[in-house]
Amino acid sequence: LPKMIAGTWSGTMNLTEPQAGSDLGAIRTTATPAGDGTYRVKGQKIFITYGEHDWTENIVHFVLARLPDAPAGSKGISLFIVPKFLPKPDGAPGSTVGKRNDLRCVSIEHKLGIHASPTCVMAYGDNEGATGFIIGEPHRGLEYMFTMMNNARLAVGIQGLSIAERATQHAVAYARERVQGGKNAIIVHPDVRRMLLTMRALTQGMRCLVLYAAGALDRAKRHPDAGERARHQALTDLLIPIVKAWCTDRGVEVASLGVQVHGGVGFIEQTGAAQYYRDARIAPIYEGTNGIQAMDLIGRKLLRDEGKAMRALLAEMAASVAGQAPIKAAIETLERATASVLAGGKQDADRALAVATPYLSVCGTVIAGWLLARSAAQANGADPAFSRSKQATAAFFAANILPAAEADAALVTGGGASTLAFPVDAF
Repeated sequence: LPKMIAGTWSGTMNLTEPQAGSDLGAIRTTATPAGDGTYRVKGQKIFITYGEHDWTENIVHFVLARLPDAPAGSKGISLFIVPKFLPKPDGAPGSTVGKRNDLRCVSIEHKLGIHASPTCVMAYGDNEGATGFIIGEPHRGLEYMFTMMNNARLAVGIQGLSIAERATQHAVAYARERVQGGKNAIIVHPDVRRMLLTMRALTQGMRCLVLYAAGALDRAKRHPDAGERARHQALTDLLIPIVKAWCTDRGVEVASLGVQVHGGVGFIEQTGAAQYYRDARIAPIYEGTNGIQAMDLIGRKLLRDEGKAMRALLAEMAASVAGQAPIKAAIETLERATASVLAGGKQDADRALAVATPYLSVCGTVIAGWLLARSAAQANGADPAFSRSKQATAAFFAANILPAAEADAALVTGGGASTLAFPVDAF
């Protein structure tokens, strides 16, 4: 850890294999005891970000693998440290690393976007086996790896937000300088203004949602009262899949609008607008696809506690929207959608999962709209221009984006049956 914090060593996490995408229970990488407290790791991993480079003197790979006596499925996975170079004993002269371990990058993956981030196929144990060091107890690797997942999924939500912010700035700058239809810049055209305001409102809604979740995560760890820690932990668990999925989906939407604002030159690489679109597209896939986030929200969060955490959040939202009719109506929409999922999930889990994605969309849109309205109210008395901007953005979101929650809620209450009724062999 001191080496990683100092930046002299870097790290990766190795979960996915060619035959095992999101189904980690299907991984085949093995770890055999070597008799000296270490293990010999053999297998192949894909999508390993910065799996190989020469920027640091060592790379520490976290690798999920199976012991010889491992039970089948995800319960049989253990976690190992497999370094690129084996560390020298403490006090040994010279470099802190010794011989090269039996692992290698066999290819660099060619991707739609994020071209500055090398993503590798890694092979372990082509010869005698890569030396690995087990972390914790056997067969608890997935549990250990997922201790980082709340932070990782929050970070990916921030990635969606960050690309959206950059795409918005880029589009506004272009719209201010591009003249069409006379002497006016295109920013004065109503449809261009609509697109820019949509980008701005979604981006600010994403920022509110990210900060709200980050605050809950902090309080779940650090609040002095145990009851409050538990309450904020439940809120964090509820919010994380919403942040990850809603912010990354909206990040793609905002980046796409940025290309549209540029018109034809937006499709040309030199303007830079296309790169945001390409780079944003990976985020809905990272750290569990957004469909998995939606299923997690329904199955592990909403149905598991029978809606307790969501009802607590809805009560907090309802208590703070006096006189704000659009937000109050949106909260009632989320309440109806939640009641529908809870009732349907008890009778037919597949039907509930079939509407998980539109349900998550309702959650993200309504919570972001509520947070924007609350933020605008809190800005009263601040700098007048700042306050006016916050209020105008919240009003635009309420009038132009919140109505989508009603449409998504209709999918939640009526879309599941038709999805499941379609025969698989008819595709």
